[in-house]
Amino acid sequence: MLFRKMPKTGDLLSSLGFGCMRLPMKGRAIDEPRAIAQIRMAIDRGVNYVDTAWPYHAGQSEVVLGKALRDGYRDKVRLATKLPTWMIKTRADMDRYLAAQFEKLGTDHIDYYLVHSLTGPAWEGIKSLGVREFLDAAKQDGRIGNAGFSYHGLPEDFKKVVDAYPWVFCQIMYNYLDQNFQAGTAGLEYAASRGLGVVVMEPLRGGTLARPTPPAAISEIWNESPVRRTPAEWGLRFVWNRPEVVVVLSGMNDEAQIEENLSTARSATPNSLSADELALIDRAARKYKELMKIGCTACSYCMPCPQGVMIPNCFDEYNKMHMFGPVEEARFVYAFRMSGIIANAQPGYASQCIGCGDCLPKCPQQITIPQTLAQVAAEMEGPDLEDRVARARAIFVNEA
Repeated sequence: MLFRKMPKTGDLLSSLGFGCMRLPMKGRAIDEPRAIAQIRMAIDRGVNYVDTAWPYHAGQSEVVLGKALRDGYRDKVRLATKLPTWMIKTRADMDRYLAAQFEKLGTDHIDYYLVHSLTGPAWEGIKSLGVREFLDAAKQDGRIGNAGFSYHGLPEDFKKVVDAYPWVFCQIMYNYLDQNFQAGTAGLEYAASRGLGVVVMEPLRGGTLARPTPPAAISEIWNESPVRRTPAEWGLRFVWNRPEVVVVLSGMNDEAQIEENLSTARSATPNSLSADELALIDRAARKYKELMKIGCTACSYCMPCPQGVMIPNCFDEYNKMHMFGPVEEARFVYAFRMSGIIANAQPGYASQCIGCGDCLPKCPQQITIPQTLAQVAAEMEGPDLEDRVARARAIFVNEA
């Protein structure tokens, strides 16, 4: 494992961090034994930065991570979690949520504590409630070690947040498709210029950039390289190529993913990609943007939907249809996945959306979700939807 230094503290952190937003599932719940084994496997192999948050997995991510960090594993890592900004109504709430997180995580301190999911307006709101004073007090009494923030706002507001408090670090979305989105490359460079360590989330855009079999047009680009790499390795190496980046978070939920990412992390150093390789990545980015219809990263901040729409899943199947095809197969997969028959759950079709707009302020990607769901419904559903669901039920339910 390679390690990088947090600029303001000198703390040596593993360049690969374990993100706990997409832990392995069993039905609709976290597969706890498998998740705990995966987290410990990564720590045993050198990962020393683990990241979670209050809302991940409907509040269960912190609980499962706390279990994984028993038996001496807590002492082996720097633990990061986040203040749920949108749930804070008073200054006292900040202390209350932090105390609850100690309980869930089984610890008495958080090494890297983030103010979660900031935008310009969200920062102004939480600042007015006294978050700076809260962070000062929590650092002073040892409840948190280092203060940071995660960002999902507009590019023009990022610098204001960086300059508004003596942050140690920030967490931003960054990958080769999103170099000019949210904080983007300009924000990455600005944060580093102010001495902040940068932690990167969504380096593979919710897994989109890591599919073992990418669209043919993307494969053709990768195949031009004399060095053979998987799509995931290309995506991770792009981010690790930036010297400003301290930690890259990966939402690893499969043992093979962990092995591959650990292998890549052992040799991905800053400025290690050649000009030709960077040009190849830029071409892949342009091609992906031509193919992709919806810029969803499956972060699930939009969930739960009051009408039960499985929004990220709907968008995922729609994107896959346009990027991977074939159309009829994709529509069949959409039918059985959104019908809920596999998980014995209620349906979550795009057509269930009534346009209430509850999801709109929650989306970090600023997707016009109701309008986009209508588009998904028009292309993915149709009059033969129930026939496809019946076929899926006959295949999958009878096999169970």
